[in-house]
Amino acid sequence: MKKSSKDHRQKTCFVKPRQENTDFLPMSKNEMTAQGIDQCDFILVTGDAYVDHPSFGAAIIGRLLQSKGFSVGIIAQPNWQENADFKKLGVPRLGFLVTAGNLDSMVNHFTVNKKRRHEDVYAPGGKAGLRPDRATIVYCGKIRECFGDIPLIIGGIEASLRRFAHYDYWQEKVRRPILFDSRADLLVYGMGELAMLEIAQGLDAGIPVDQLTHIKGTAVIGKEVDELDGVLLPATEVVMADSLAYAKATALIYQSNNAHDPKTYYQPTGNRTLCQNPPQLPLSQQAFDALYDLPFTYQWHPAYDAVGGVPGLTEVKFSITANRGCYGNCTFCALAIHQGKYVQMRSRDSIVREAVRMTKDPDFKGYIHDIGGPTANFSHLACKKQESRGYCSNRECLAPEPCQNIDSSHKPYLETLRAVRKLPGIKKVFIRSGIRYDYLVLDKDKAFFRELVDHHISGQLRVAPEHVSDTVLAYMGKPAFKVYENFARHFKQIDGQLGKNQFVLPYFITGHPGCSLQDAVKLAEYIRDIGFFPEQVQDFYPTPGSVATAMYYTGINPLTMEAVYVPRGREKNMQRALVHYQKRENYLLVHEALTKAYREDLIGSGKKALIPEKVKSSDRQRSTEKKSRSSQSSPSKQSKINQKDKSRGRNGKKVN
Repeated sequence: MKKSSKDHRQKTCFVKPRQENTDFLPMSKNEMTAQGIDQCDFILVTGDAYVDHPSFGAAIIGRLLQSKGFSVGIIAQPNWQENADFKKLGVPRLGFLVTAGNLDSMVNHFTVNKKRRHEDVYAPGGKAGLRPDRATIVYCGKIRECFGDIPLIIGGIEASLRRFAHYDYWQEKVRRPILFDSRADLLVYGMGELAMLEIAQGLDAGIPVDQLTHIKGTAVIGKEVDELDGVLLPATEVVMADSLAYAKATALIYQSNNAHDPKTYYQPTGNRTLCQNPPQLPLSQQAFDALYDLPFTYQWHPAYDAVGGVPGLTEVKFSITANRGCYGNCTFCALAIHQGKYVQMRSRDSIVREAVRMTKDPDFKGYIHDIGGPTANFSHLACKKQESRGYCSNRECLAPEPCQNIDSSHKPYLETLRAVRKLPGIKKVFIRSGIRYDYLVLDKDKAFFRELVDHHISGQLRVAPEHVSDTVLAYMGKPAFKVYENFARHFKQIDGQLGKNQFVLPYFITGHPGCSLQDAVKLAEYIRDIGFFPEQVQDFYPTPGSVATAMYYTGINPLTMEAVYVPRGREKNMQRALVHYQKRENYLLVHEALTKAYREDLIGSGKKALIPEKVKSSDRQRSTEKKSRSSQSSPSKQSKINQKDKSRGRNGKKVN
C-alpha cells in the first residue's frame, strides 16, 4: 500500500527521530514511486546540489520534516531558463520551500573584484553556472509562473541576510527586502528548524499561509505597524536615498536577533511593510542532538557519481559540527544576524556517536578533519544572564575588552575532544574551524591550550587577528593586537615545552573600512618582521547584512554614528598589494602606496626596506622591450597558425 500524504503526523516539536528510512529524499518521480509517495507534501528547491549531509541546510530541513511524517522532494539546481525542472515532481500538497544554498548566490558567483568564479564547490563536478544570480528571487519567479498562488516559503542564508533593505555590492545600491522581490509568502530567517516545523504544522492543519503571520523566526509582508510593541525602522525608500538613515537602520537591525526581546521590527516599503517577528529561542541541547541523529546518508545523490560528485562534501564529510552561533560578533561577519549570538553545543554523547559512525565509513582513514563550528572553542553561552535575558544591547562579550561575567571555561569542549580521541580507529582529531585566541587566553586552566597544541594541530595553527592596527581592529570589533601577541607567546612557550616545533599562522583582512594606507603599511612591516608571507589574506568583501558593509556603503560606523574612512578602488588594491610586497607584479602598487603614505624610508636597500629602489625603472624597461618585441613579431591580424608555421619546414618538421 502506498503512503498517504494525509496520514496522521506527530505534532510534537522534537522527539527521538525515526531511523528506518535511509534512502535519499526523492529527486524524481521514479524515486517518489519507489518510496511510496504519490504527492510530496513539500518540494524544496535549492541552489546547491543535493548532498544528504547535515552541513547542507536543505538536507537538515528536508530530513527534519520527514522525521515528522511529511514527505519532501528535492529539486536541486533546476534549469531556471525553462519550466520543466520545476514541474518534474508535480504539485506539492502544502507548498514550496526555496533556498539559494549554503552561500549567498552572488558571493558564490563573484570574487571581491566582481569577477566570475570558475568553480562552484556546491555543484556537481565543481561546475560553475548551474544556479542563477539572485537564485532565491529567480526560483520564486519560476514557481509563481508555474504554480500561481501556492504557498511559497524562502529561507537559508541569502534570504536571511537580505530580509531587510540591504546594500548590494554587485549593483552598488540598496535593494528592497527580498520578500518583496521574490513574492514569497513567508521568510524564515536564521537557523530555521523550529519556525519551519510551525509553518508545516500550520499548513497541514488547514491554516491559509496568509494567516501564518506571527510565527517566531519569520518575516512577512503586512500593512499595519504597532509602534508600541515594536521597532520602526527607516523606510526602504528613505534608506535608499539617505546613507545616514541606512546607518541608523543598521544599528537597529543589529539588535533584532535577541531571542529574549519580544519586539517586532517593521520596515515600510511602498504602501506595505516588512514585519520581522521576534527570533525563535535557541534549540535545547536535546533538540540539537536530535537533528544530527536524523538518518542522513552522508553522501551526494547518486545522480552526481558520473561527474565525480560534489566537491563541497570533501572537507565536511569527516568533520563534525559541534556548535552553532557566535558571540565574537566581528563587524565584517554576518553570523550574529543569521545564526545569532547564542552558542548552542551538542552533547558529548551525540558527537561521539557521529565519530563512531565515521569510523565505519570505508573511506575513513582515521583522521577527523574538524570538531567545531563558527568558533570551535565556544561550547556554551557567554554568561548565565543569556539563559533568561539574552545578550547585552550596550556592550560586546569580548571586544574591545572582555566582559567580566564571561564564562571562559573550555572544559565541556575538552572533555568531548578527549572522548573522541579515545575511540578505536581514530588516529588524529584536528581543529580547523576558527579558534578565538582572545577567548582562549581568558581561561586560567591551561589544559585545553596545552592539549590543543599537543593533539589537535599538524604543524600550524591558523588564527585570525585580522590586522595589527588597533584602530582598524576597533572597527572590526576585534580586541587590541597585544592580545594576539600574548596568545602567540603562550603558544610558543607551550609548543617548546612539548618539543613540537609548530607555528601560529595569522589570517589578515585588507581594505577594511577604517584602514588607512598608514595602517596597511604597518601590517606590511609586521609581515616583514615575522619573516613569512601569509597565504590566507582576504580583501574585504562587502557581503549583505554585516555592520562593516554598512560602513563601506555609508562611510559611517552604525554603532557609534561617527564618520569612518573607507578605502576604495586603487587604494584598496594598494592595501592588498602591500601584504604581498615581495611579489614582482605588486611592485608598482607598493611603490605608489609607500610614496602616498610618506614612507619612502621603506624603499631602498636598507634592512627595513620592503622594496628596492631600482626595480621600478627596470620593470618599465623590460615591459617596454617586451611590448616592442611583441609589436615587431606580431603583425596585425597574423594568425597563431601562421606564426607557428614559420618555425617549421615545408615537411612540417621543427626547424632548429
